[in-house]
Amino acid sequence: MAGPESPKTSARVAFHHPGFVRFQLARFCIVTSTEMQSVAVGWQVYEITRRPLDLGLAGLAQFLPGILLFLVAGHVADRFERRKLIVLCYSGFALCSALLLCLSLRGINTVYPIYAVLVFLGVIRSLNGPVSRALLPQLVPEEHFPSAIAWASSVFQFATILGPSLGGVVYAAFRGPSAVYTLGLVAATFAAFATLGIKTQSKRRLREPVTRETILAGLRYIWREKVILGSISLDLFAVLLGGSAPRIRPRNPADRPVGPRPPPQRTWSGCSRHGHPARLQTVEASRWNDDAVVRRWVRRRDHPLRSFP
Repeated sequence: MAGPESPKTSARVAFHHPGFVRFQLARFCIVTSTEMQSVAVGWQVYEITRRPLDLGLAGLAQFLPGILLFLVAGHVADRFERRKLIVLCYSGFALCSALLLCLSLRGINTVYPIYAVLVFLGVIRSLNGPVSRALLPQLVPEEHFPSAIAWASSVFQFATILGPSLGGVVYAAFRGPSAVYTLGLVAATFAAFATLGIKTQSKRRLREPVTRETILAGLRYIWREKVILGSISLDLFAVLLGGSAPRIRPRNPADRPVGPRPPPQRTWSGCSRHGHPARLQTVEASRWNDDAVVRRWVRRRDHPLRSFP
């Protein structure tokens, strides 16, 4: 009879299952590639339009499908084979990376095709989330599930941290998003092929008919279990208040003039009938990005402020 497992061995027991190892490797590649592409898309959109509002629209294009399709995505994850759905989602990620790469190589000067790809990417992510979480219990026995949960969370957090930093380095090194999209395409393709060899350990489940009760069963369960409802609500506010703050990107530093803030400028606000100044107005240069024209106008040789004491 085998002796009791040591703490170190029991902590890594989930990696004794090849399906779990394949899934975590594929998931790491997908999360890293999507985070890399998020950085590249943001910079590409801003370089095209130079409007911070378009960065918010890019995030909305990926976020809105998840809000609209969360009931459908959960129902699909319960009715169909999850391994095949994961392969389909990872293939969709690869397709999105290929489309973004083609748009980058063509040198487009409009953001609408990028928004279309981001909406498609949001649809895939809305399906990938529930399917990935539902597939994990089918890869390890019940007694090894706590170890699998801990390692899956660690892998996801590490990929979430590594992806944006790696995407920024690659974008800066190759001076454009094409290299980032290429890496995303390679990673997503590798993930799709890695999940093809996964073998689940659960039995085949009977499919329930599609009714209103079955679609809303998950919401009723969450509302009935107050502990789960409280945990989800706490996580929701943590993501909204803390998780979104690192994704707020500042405006491009290249758009800001270099140097100290200028002193208040005196400009004429009007003239009398004989061409003499009617009144003076002191304008504080509060919008340092937008008063470059005013400063050039004041520096003209024939401007009256050059001789004003």
